[in-house]
Amino acid sequence: MSDHLLPLLVAVPLLGAGVVLLLRARPARVVAATLALLVADVAAGVALVAATRGGEVLAHQVGGWPGGIAIPVVVDAFAALMLTVAGLLTLACTAFAVASGPGRLPLFGPLVLVLLAGVNGALVTGDLFNLFVFVEVMLLPSYGLLVLARRRRGTERSVVGSRLYVAFNLFVSTVFLAGVALVYGTAGTVNLAELAGAATESPTVAAAAGLCLAALSMKAAVVPVHGWLARTYPSTSPAVTALFSGLHTKVAVYAIYRVYAVVFDGDQRWLWIGLVLFTATMVVGVLGAAGEGRMRAILAFHMVSQIGYILLGVALFTHAGLTAGIFYLLHHMVVKASLFLSAGAIEERYGTDELDDLAGRVRREPVLAAAFGVAALSLAGLPPFSGFVAKLTLVLAAVRADQLVVVALALVVSFVTLLSMLKIWGKVFGPTLTGAAGRADDPGGPDGGDLPADGTDDGGGVATLTATRTRRTRAALAAPAVALAGVTVVLGLGAQGLLGLTSAAADGLLDTSGYVEAVLP
Repeated sequence: MSDHLLPLLVAVPLLGAGVVLLLRARPARVVAATLALLVADVAAGVALVAATRGGEVLAHQVGGWPGGIAIPVVVDAFAALMLTVAGLLTLACTAFAVASGPGRLPLFGPLVLVLLAGVNGALVTGDLFNLFVFVEVMLLPSYGLLVLARRRRGTERSVVGSRLYVAFNLFVSTVFLAGVALVYGTAGTVNLAELAGAATESPTVAAAAGLCLAALSMKAAVVPVHGWLARTYPSTSPAVTALFSGLHTKVAVYAIYRVYAVVFDGDQRWLWIGLVLFTATMVVGVLGAAGEGRMRAILAFHMVSQIGYILLGVALFTHAGLTAGIFYLLHHMVVKASLFLSAGAIEERYGTDELDDLAGRVRREPVLAAAFGVAALSLAGLPPFSGFVAKLTLVLAAVRADQLVVVALALVVSFVTLLSMLKIWGKVFGPTLTGAAGRADDPGGPDGGDLPADGTDDGGGVATLTATRTRRTRAALAAPAVALAGVTVVLGLGAQGLLGLTSAAADGLLDTSGYVEAVLP
């Protein structure tokens, strides 16, 4: 793939958003055009993975200006893998949004495409200031999606969550921009290639870049600044929750890996800070999940916990640690989106994700039960799924680095994660004798009979939230979660292939000379 085409990763989604907006009077064409552009984005990511799998780095100076002046666009194996998975998740979440309703709104497609342009730009930029710009491009349509796809029920919760999301991200953006300004003031440049190793040579540059890392850590929901995620993600629609889970925090995680590898050159002096914070994130996240009673709230806290696992890779900063961390990052993007989409399908079908209001769905929803079960077991780290490979390689990397306390805590957190997943399974999919929907042998309960057409329950129990309880979730709602659950199985059984790619990505982070030479030949 020619490096001259790299700017199209941003330009095509932006132009596509404008074209799709012109078609808004014809909803079917809006949906078709949006999905076609997303498929093309995934195809571009796959092509870039093929082009960089041997360690090659593609770089282009936008506008043809010389290096150091132009805006650099850079793709290595790490960026190519992230582009591919981000595109795949955007496609799956958009398909779910179309099936559940929000995706058919005229503005949904354009907003998603602008969001994707920002994500792609953040992944390929070689400039700290333009990283800030693309993060803002990513955030602006997100604010619109929060409002556009807000559920009709739980309006107060949605308003509070949206307000917190906007306020927090504006604060983080301000902190990050201040860090970028300080980097420029101390180093005289914000070009990553020109900043290679600068933090190891200058304490002032290290402090300025450290402020950037602090802002990115807040964006990634690292403890102690993690509560915003658990409050905001479950407050919007299921489709948007799944979309944000696969993109927003993961862009921040990617940027942490990139900035520390290039600017700090993996400086061993500061790794202990990461080990402490990221291990605490693992523990606090999983404990937070134990006290929640909603499916998406539990999954949101588990998301915080898994962020800790992912970032342990950069805190170890060995080849084994980086390889495992990148594998974990890609695995988690897929599995967490699958879990959110499974929970979203249940919520769309039954009108709630409160565990106490859901009971005995396994006989009614075998496909969703299987998809959720596969993704849940993968999240907990059981074989033969990708989560097992991710946690095994990460634990082995920590053992080689003599971080035995981290290993012990990681194993305990995995066990608690499994218990939390079993909690959801038992409440939602497991057979029950009594529950919010009535007794299992009650004609008006989960296993028999229909309620009146208005959805009320004259027997005095909690009314169901659908008119016809006997119908299962539509295939279009379940398909995205099932597809992503299938991906985690494939990644688990064929882990050697992905490990080879993540190993190449780790090589590029350990030795950044190829990255620097591609940007500043």
